Amino acid sequence: MKAGPLALLTTAQMYAADRAAMAGGVPGLDLMEAAGRAVAEAIRRRWPPGPVLVLAGPGNNGGDGYVAARLLAAAGWPVTIAALVPPGELKGDAAVMAARWAGPVIGFDDIDWSGIGLVIDALFGAGLSKPVDGLARAALEAAGARGLPIIAVDVPSGVSGDTGEVLGYAPQAALTVSFFCAKPGHLLLPGRDLCGTVEIAPIGIPESVLDDIAPACWRNGPALWLDSLPVPRGDTHKYHRGHALILGGPMTGAGRLAAQAARRIGAGLVSLAVPPGTADIYAADHPGAIVQECPDREALADILRDPRRNALLAGPGAGQGAEVRPAVSAVLETGRATVLDADAISAFAGEAAALAALIKGPCVLTPHDGEFARLFPDLMGEGLVGDRLSRARQAARMLGAVLVLKGSDTVIAAPDGRAVINDNAPADMATAGAGDVLAGLVLGLLAQRMPAFEAAAAAVWLHGAAAGIAPAGLIAEDIPDRLPGLLQRLRRNRAPGF
Repeated sequence: MKAGPLALLTTAQMYAADRAAMAGGVPGLDLMEAAGRAVAEAIRRRWPPGPVLVLAGPGNNGGDGYVAARLLAAAGWPVTIAALVPPGELKGDAAVMAARWAGPVIGFDDIDWSGIGLVIDALFGAGLSKPVDGLARAALEAAGARGLPIIAVDVPSGVSGDTGEVLGYAPQAALTVSFFCAKPGHLLLPGRDLCGTVEIAPIGIPESVLDDIAPACWRNGPALWLDSLPVPRGDTHKYHRGHALILGGPMTGAGRLAAQAARRIGAGLVSLAVPPGTADIYAADHPGAIVQECPDREALADILRDPRRNALLAGPGAGQGAEVRPAVSAVLETGRATVLDADAISAFAGEAAALAALIKGPCVLTPHDGEFARLFPDLMGEGLVGDRLSRARQAARMLGAVLVLKGSDTVIAAPDGRAVINDNAPADMATAGAGDVLAGLVLGLLAQRMPAFEAAAAAVWLHGAAAGIAPAGLIAEDIPDRLPGLLQRLRRNRAPGF
């Protein structure tokens, strides 16, 4: 994965990008000038001229604020800077930019909120390591209490650029302007919500600096996986497109939704191995799916002997019966591409190591937060500490599998440390069965021999995109029916190669 525009940089990596650009001949003052200009221009595009208060911090974030203030003032906007430290105490490029500011500078104790129409938060940026408190927090809270639009430089002060977590306090921004590449904190909750609209502005850092930085985290999007998205050719037949097998459970709706999704995403055949007495229910929905009763372990072993069944899904609607864990073991023993969802994950509650020992081939797990917590109940004891992105990465490494930690900010993590954050899922997707559809999408792409990490990322993005174009009142059944149009548009952007 080399999609530069989708790369997400940690705070440390962004500092490295700045240093690399300067080492390559781009002056630091030029970078700061471009950053401040981006902030000023973003504001001018969205708001009419009016009184602006810039909250300027003690570092380069504050320097960006001084630049934005100067450029807005030159365009006729009344601007006042409230400086957390006197301009004479600033260092480096920020000191130079402060010296170029000829307008009013006041202390935080002297802020007069009457008449202020807009606030620029240029206090701390993404690299803050301690909670926002004191005068800075009081000013941000006062701006929020008055309902003033807040424009954040880099991130809202108090939001971690690496994790999206809030340190002490962070304001609700109307707009966040950041530079070169986005950061994980722009996409991970709660930071994503606090950022408001996010604009990533170029400031003169060449994309080539990413070659040495080698980012391992990206914002999910087709540029990451489009080249490996399966497209049928003229000589393709159904077995080329793969035969997906779903272990259906007593709760039949989940497996049926997964089957519909796997077929819509392009699997050549989809079979369901189902408990006795449920075959008619499974077969009633879609006659294109093959339904076969599977009364016991011997029957499952016989079904799994067919090597053409090259991608397997266990878990949706399986329940908590004693047979779930042996069925999962049998599926994993084949070494074929496998998706584990829902009850297949919960069957190994507290026994992640035992599950990892069973995984022999490409495997994708799709837990929501509750299922993740059941699989890893003692996070400290398992070593799974830290933020959502870090936990997903550590879990993937421990399991030797791709981990899809579902949520509004779904994280897809690979055992080698690569990760993708997805942010296109609408709130309407919080509906029963949506997760079963996602499992089916991953299964269908695996059946077409798409690599596991790319298949998971593509499935999650398509899942969100399909839900995003559905009308209000979304239910899980609506999602697969939106896929054909999306797939057609994606195919136009690449040559057939399947």
